Amino acid sequence: MKILISNDDGYTAEGIQGLYEALKGLGELTVVAPETNCSASSNALTLNRPLSVRQAANGFYFVNGTPSDCVHIALTGLLDFKPDLIVSGINNGANMGDDTLYSGTVAAAMEGHLFNIPAIAFSLVERGWEFLDTAKHVARQVVQMCQREALTAGTLLNVNIPNVSKHALQGMRVTRLGKRHPSEPVIKSATPYGEPVYWIGPVGKIRDATADTDFGAIADLSVSITPLRFDLTSYDELSSITQWINENETAV
Repeated sequence: MKILISNDDGYTAEGIQGLYEALKGLGELTVVAPETNCSASSNALTLNRPLSVRQAANGFYFVNGTPSDCVHIALTGLLDFKPDLIVSGINNGANMGDDTLYSGTVAAAMEGHLFNIPAIAFSLVERGWEFLDTAKHVARQVVQMCQREALTAGTLLNVNIPNVSKHALQGMRVTRLGKRHPSEPVIKSATPYGEPVYWIGPVGKIRDATADTDFGAIADLSVSITPLRFDLTSYDELSSITQWINENETAV
């Protein structure tokens, strides 16, 4: 199995080092990751400047761009093969509920999904690496399951792992995305020259954490596995918007 590894915390991050170690022996591993931390970069591609690819002493490739840039470049020009699986992470912090829209970790996996390659994003839900060994254990287990029974082409899984010892884990649970309240207000400050600046505020409080959500699974110390898709179409509104257009277009 050929496995492409990326992340959003950068190629020197402890999480990607751990993911690489966790997957050793499971296939041919190639790492293509951002040069610097690109958290919350979502699916951004860099179009206003050329990108460079360099190789570190440990063999990891790093790109002066976003997570999506890394996987896109790997799949469309850097690699001379098509990976069987793309994995992203291990992220330093959760990627659950609405936050997945902003996540660079999920975006790296999403880029593989767009190229019809199975992809998995791994996140350790609380910052810090005290329980990185737990996340490594889960990542290896999930990839081994992929080897035993291959995921359908284009499958995208978002895996969040509680910060507990592997012996304290309460299994794995397939979940849907939960929801948060809107984010807290921005924090207004000023430069030494009196110019106003703004810090993005904290995330909102959780408002949907039932047992079938990612938030609910983590609260029960279970690994949350959420299948995602790129299609943002609101199918429930297709007929009502069609009716709205038909009723109003003659008046335009």
